[in-house]
Amino acid sequence: MPTINSRDFNYLVYRYLQESGLEHTAYNMECEAGIDNENNVNAKLVQAGALVTLVQKGFRFLEMEALAEIDDQDVGEVFSVVKPFDLLTMTVDEVKKIVEERKIQELEKQRKGKGKEVDVVRVSKDKQKEKMHAKAYSLSSCENLNVLNEYQCEKKFPLLRLVITSPFKRTLVVLASIVIRALDWTRTKNDSKQFVDTSFHGPEPMDMSSSLPPPVRGVRSSDVLTLQGHTAEVYTCVWSPAGFLLASGSGDATARIWRLAEKTSSSSLINRLADERVLMHSMNTPSGKGKEVTTLDWNFDGSLLATGSHDGLARIWNTNGELKGIFKKHTAPVHSVNWNKTGDCLLTGSFDGTAIVWDANACECKQQFNFHSGAILDVDWRTNRTFASCSVDTMIHVNKVGENRPLKTFSGHSEDVNCIKWNASGSLLASCSNDMTVKIWSMKPDMPIHDFKDHAKEVYVVGWSPTGPATNNPNKQLLLASASFDSTVKLWDVEAGKLFHSLNGHRDAVYTISFSPNGEYLASGSADKMVNIWSVKECKIIKTYFGNGIVSHVSWNKEGNQIAYSTHKKCVRVSDFRK
Repeated sequence: MPTINSRDFNYLVYRYLQESGLEHTAYNMECEAGIDNENNVNAKLVQAGALVTLVQKGFRFLEMEALAEIDDQDVGEVFSVVKPFDLLTMTVDEVKKIVEERKIQELEKQRKGKGKEVDVVRVSKDKQKEKMHAKAYSLSSCENLNVLNEYQCEKKFPLLRLVITSPFKRTLVVLASIVIRALDWTRTKNDSKQFVDTSFHGPEPMDMSSSLPPPVRGVRSSDVLTLQGHTAEVYTCVWSPAGFLLASGSGDATARIWRLAEKTSSSSLINRLADERVLMHSMNTPSGKGKEVTTLDWNFDGSLLATGSHDGLARIWNTNGELKGIFKKHTAPVHSVNWNKTGDCLLTGSFDGTAIVWDANACECKQQFNFHSGAILDVDWRTNRTFASCSVDTMIHVNKVGENRPLKTFSGHSEDVNCIKWNASGSLLASCSNDMTVKIWSMKPDMPIHDFKDHAKEVYVVGWSPTGPATNNPNKQLLLASASFDSTVKLWDVEAGKLFHSLNGHRDAVYTISFSPNGEYLASGSADKMVNIWSVKECKIIKTYFGNGIVSHVSWNKEGNQIAYSTHKKCVRVSDFRK
């Protein structure tokens, strides 16, 4: 009989959080529950929505338990009076009482309708005893409760470890008890088949193998090339400055370099996949276990790729997939990697609350900056020696190599600062936060020069248009784009300090945005599985691509005629873009 232990349950909750787009919450649970340390799970064997399926089955079996002692009649309509969440708040006896009262009402209606008496009979005690075997594996210590409390769950299942604090914890205890009851019911199917749905066999055994199947080359459909080979969610993809190289990072502990054909036919810009390199991260970790690759960055000429991983290490690879260096100093996942413009330094930001500037040639730490009191969520170079970092501690620090304290500190946000970006000239810094605001800072005043508050939910990412001073498009208007969980993308007129336009085309949280190299178009990717291409001038959608999964990252090639987007469906897609 397949079974599920507390570690598997924690993993199912973790997967549910990921599938729901709650990346930060999922990450916190992964760290606190030791998901990777305890469950080296091959994610492809766990179907999407596994937790929801188990909970639904749990509700079903709770219903069966409530009906186990009620007369064998058609009670489907009667039981419909009980709502799913009643099962979380009522005892079994209370549910039975409601069902019996409803049944009496139905029988009274039948009697009046037929013009004759119908005996209204309660279930006899003997009948109750006969059906008690159906509850042989129900939790006798909690027989008067529909759900278990935390102490009772841990008493019956000592390995049960629910680590998320706050109001979510009680909810998870409830879900755990429902799942436990569902699995208890499956164990009684040989004795009480009329009550147990024998089509439910619990989750399949989780494959603990970390081996990866041979990579699959691209599959082309119409103007979309699907790059298949990853065996877990793809978190990021970035085009190389060389143009025909595309890098992707995934939860399968690999990054991949995809080499697309440089020469293309006139009918399609993308016509074949020429080569692929798999960059294995699991082989180089101290424990030998794989870690998610969540951040990538190419150096200025596309000759080297930097990767950051949940194992706390940063790595440098050449375009042939050869490991050129490992950077070991962080004590928590590396969430951001960033080359400076000259390519001699690599900047990393970590959940350990520190940022490190590395000598890329010697693979040595030049300086570690320990000014934040919480996890660093983003870093960005201002010049070749100065950079900014932001954190869950709500602070933004501007630092310089060689200095022992920040050059500047910005403290206007009230919640996690998710993303920061300098404009091309380095004169303005944009930031966005869970406090639903977008702010623009200058190095001179301490307060933001602009504070935009038009978003209705958390703002996840910001990006500057490649226009204005110090860009290849100096005569075009400088704009700032922001993407939010309120499903909108907003364009801001920085000079005027006001909203330029709100782009309303997604139906769910927007996770990623990217301007085309000429600044005329903006790509946005969302949890609604769509990539929208917007005309910046007309502020309308001109193309939409289906991502076949949550779109986590979008990237334009240097010519602006191809767009790549990574999805949680374990693939990267590359699409033609010709206006």
